[in-house]
Amino acid sequence: MTEPLSMDLRTRVLTAIAEGVSGRSAGRRFGVSPASVSRWRTLERERGDAAPRPMGGDRRSAGAEAHAAAILAQVEAAPDLTLEEHRAEMAGKGVAVSYGALWRFLRRHKITRKKSPRTPPNSNARTS
Repeated sequence: MTEPLSMDLRTRVLTAIAEGVSGRSAGRRFGVSPASVSRWRTLERERGDAAPRPMGGDRRSAGAEAHAAAILAQVEAAPDLTLEEHRAEMAGKGVAVSYGALWRFLRRHKITRKKSPRTPPNSNARTS
């Protein structure tokens, strides 16, 4: 994965623009695309600096983690349900969570989904 361009480069480009150089000229001078220069100028206007935002990480788990108590209670109450059945049960209670978010939530909390056998094992012969 690529890394954001350095804050030093961003500062030099924005300083050149503040001194009167156009955005395209500053981009050519420092080897940066005009689109990046434009984005940095927008960030500087809106946030006060052009610092890059954090990269990577999980951005999709906040919704599931907000309902952690309800999800864990549901799984505890009915451990043999499939993920889709858990989703339907929680939707009936007003908790909306996607299949993937539920799967990642359970994996993150180290809850495994094991199927229970349909019939007890036979001690005399092999069951299929």
